[in-house]
Amino acid sequence: MRSVLDSLTPHNLAVAAALYGGFVLFLFVASMVVPGQRLEGVPLADGTRKQYRLNGLWLYLLTVAVLAAAQYFKWFSLSIVVKYYWPLLAVANVFAFTLTAILYFQGRRAGVELRGNPIVDAFYGTELNPTWLGVDLKMFAYRPSLIGLGVINWAFAAAQYEALGALTTRMWFYQIVYFLYLTNYFQFEYGMIYTWDIIAENFGWMLVWGDYVLVPFFYSIPAWYLLGYTESLETWKLVALGALWLCGFILFRGTNEQKHQYKANPQVKIWGKPAEALGGKLLVSGFWGIGRKLNYTGELMVYTAWTLTTGFQSIVPYILPIWLAVLFTHRAWRDEQRCSAKYGDLWQAYRARAKFRMIPFLY
Repeated sequence: MRSVLDSLTPHNLAVAAALYGGFVLFLFVASMVVPGQRLEGVPLADGTRKQYRLNGLWLYLLTVAVLAAAQYFKWFSLSIVVKYYWPLLAVANVFAFTLTAILYFQGRRAGVELRGNPIVDAFYGTELNPTWLGVDLKMFAYRPSLIGLGVINWAFAAAQYEALGALTTRMWFYQIVYFLYLTNYFQFEYGMIYTWDIIAENFGWMLVWGDYVLVPFFYSIPAWYLLGYTESLETWKLVALGALWLCGFILFRGTNEQKHQYKANPQVKIWGKPAEALGGKLLVSGFWGIGRKLNYTGELMVYTAWTLTTGFQSIVPYILPIWLAVLFTHRAWRDEQRCSAKYGDLWQAYRARAKFRMIPFLY
């Protein structure tokens, strides 16, 4: 703890502020100028549709290219992120709280209906789709969030390479599967416009802090533990972890893709058969006819697979999959309460068809 506090010097905080602010500003400006497909979101309460520019994949690849070139030509080392990790975390928190305050007062000035409690209003947000310079801030937040997560992960790889002259098999596996996961996320960016966060959640501290602080810094904890862990990972363990990750990835991406395809075209074929939906609303084809929240199951398998690369030297890296297990279980229960109230008897018919929430025959 002492070393953490010692790192929070005015100089280090100033460097961290420049790094963090430059990174977010770069992505924000790029979001405005980099071409991308334009899609309309779902109808809002007032009947209008928000239009989104989907250029996240290009921003992600651009960031990868710039950082790879900088590393290769020795313009700077990504390990600087590890050196200034704690000051960067402090700066990210200041940024998140400052942005939350700005969004809160912006909502008040816009005359939106508030809950009456400033803390609650700031926590949940006062506006559904705050937009600056044509950029939807809520949709944008996923970019510094997940690209930032990638940058921190790559920084730990760079630091290990500089220290050891090579990457361990554990670090190689972790970096490869995480890179594939993040790349696929931005390939699937069009699916984000149908998520609950985008459709219904106001943009307040809950989402701001989650995107700008929680995801990049908390989700990268396993990479921190891999930094100094030089013990090789046996081939059979690599194969087993790869199989776990691949199965989880297919389940996670497959469920989300099937739902998106059905929403975009109810006549689509899933697993070679015309899509079937109860009442024309609740999809029961493919994975959705087996379990009601298998997308959560798949994502949990993915996170567990790469966390297992850290071995069992500490419980700390496992806080993330444990937390996700609790979060997904609660979210699945919350989603079901909302769907039950919305669909009534139709939801009960769906429960009878898709008998499991997350784990077949168990839950």
